[in-house]
Amino acid sequence: MMIYKDIVEGIFIERPNRFIAKVLINGILETVHVKNTGRCKEILVEGTKIFLQKSNNPNRKTKYSLISAYKDDMLINIDSQVPNYVVYEAIADNKIREFVDCDILKREQKYKNSRFDLYYEKNNKKGFIEVKGVTLENDGLAMFPDAPTKRGTKHLEELIDATCNGYESNLFLLIQIDDINKFKPNHVTDKLFAKTLLKAKDAGVRILCYNSLVTKDEIIIGSKAKICLETEFN
Repeated sequence: MMIYKDIVEGIFIERPNRFIAKVLINGILETVHVKNTGRCKEILVEGTKIFLQKSNNPNRKTKYSLISAYKDDMLINIDSQVPNYVVYEAIADNKIREFVDCDILKREQKYKNSRFDLYYEKNNKKGFIEVKGVTLENDGLAMFPDAPTKRGTKHLEELIDATCNGYESNLFLLIQIDDINKFKPNHVTDKLFAKTLLKAKDAGVRILCYNSLVTKDEIIIGSKAKICLETEFN
């Protein structure tokens, strides 16, 4: 669970670059930090109702960080830093069946040329977990990625390598939206990632997907979602 403090409501106007946005807060135009460098173009549309967190740091260039936004009546958390935290806390609290009673659970573990989000030991086995936040939704279906991701494909290849070297390897997809119960890779946007995901599954990498309970000031691990992998990509 992540609880945000000092949340305020605003209206999205534009996004000059991937790091900042122009928004209206109480009728005043503000420049704010966007906590997601992905495209989010289906979410961040002019006139969209958003929620922001006010910073108490007087040295920051921007006073607010954009946390979540509505897409129609669906609130989507777009904070790209929060999935790792939410998954770590859920595992530590034994809320994820696949990782109950881990003997060791640590953040940020280096493996060869990658740094995986989580490392665990359980029942004399060692494993890695790479966490990906999912914010793209289309007709009730969650999809990843929303833009080509060489880094994401590299992580999958490293998970395959770790599996071949005796580790348990996991890709954990956290849908940052309520009530979305199906996921599929976005092979139209990134065919290589989608193919590598299928390759990873066949190599023994465990692929997990959970949705979230999202409000304006918190995000909590939800329930397990169905994963629909394509078998062919033309």
